[in-house]
Amino acid sequence: MKNILYVAIAMLVLASCEKPNKIGFVDNGVVINDYQEKIDLEAKYKAKDEAFRKRADSIGLAFQTEAQKTQAEAQRIARSNRKKAEELMTGLQQKQQQLQQQMQVEQQQLTQAFQADIDSVIVKVKDFVGAYGKTNGYNYILGTSEAAATVMYGEEKSDLTKAIVEAINADYKKAE
Repeated sequence: MKNILYVAIAMLVLASCEKPNKIGFVDNGVVINDYQEKIDLEAKYKAKDEAFRKRADSIGLAFQTEAQKTQAEAQRIARSNRKKAEELMTGLQQKQQQLQQQMQVEQQQLTQAFQADIDSVIVKVKDFVGAYGKTNGYNYILGTSEAAATVMYGEEKSDLTKAIVEAINADYKKAE
């Protein structure tokens, strides 16, 4: 009987010695959107997009001017040489298609580059949160957002969002 009592006490002592899981959570959207590297990246691509749009507008205006001249020339020539006028208009249409395709390819390249850079930022944030958790003794750090609420409730003291945003931005500033 004493042995059973000793075993029960020993199990109780061991169970009470186990460290409880340390769990925190972050709002993924806030961490990503407040991360300075993402903010800088968006500003960089906004500037690139504005430069692209200005260039596209400039090319569009130049083409419009050329198109007006070509149409006027085609109308003038059409009276004497209909085939030559049609060739001029066909060439103009081909040039318009080429310009549209070129602009579309450039826009796609810009979008793909932005998406690749954003994906890289998301991986950095995820890795940082993992390292933060290990460094600060967390067993789990859960993520939540308005779109996908995986944490339905969490005590405010377990919300690591602000601490992680501050830490990752400080780390980013050191790397600059």
